[in-house]
Amino acid sequence: MFPKQLRTVGTAAAVLLGGILTLNLASTATIGALRFAAESKRRRVALPCVVCRGKGFYICKLCKGNATIEWSPLHDPIAINPCLCPTCDGNR
Repeated sequence: MFPKQLRTVGTAAAVLLGGILTLNLASTATIGALRFAAESKRRRVALPCVVCRGKGFYICKLCKGNATIEWSPLHDPIAINPCLCPTCDGNR
């Protein structure tokens, strides 16, 4: 059906592409395993951040992490309204 030379070239190309794909998958799996091992070791040994207390972000100083502040337009408030924190936009 196909000439012998074309079959040889096709077979060689398939072997090369298969080898490249296999090496790519093997190296990706190895790098992932090494990163996982290093990360698990770091989590066991490392202490949480003192500033963010291990949450991954800094707590807003205005609302103290509540996402709202108590505000009233009057000097002597009759009622205090909870409002979205203008500093962190409610992201704590």
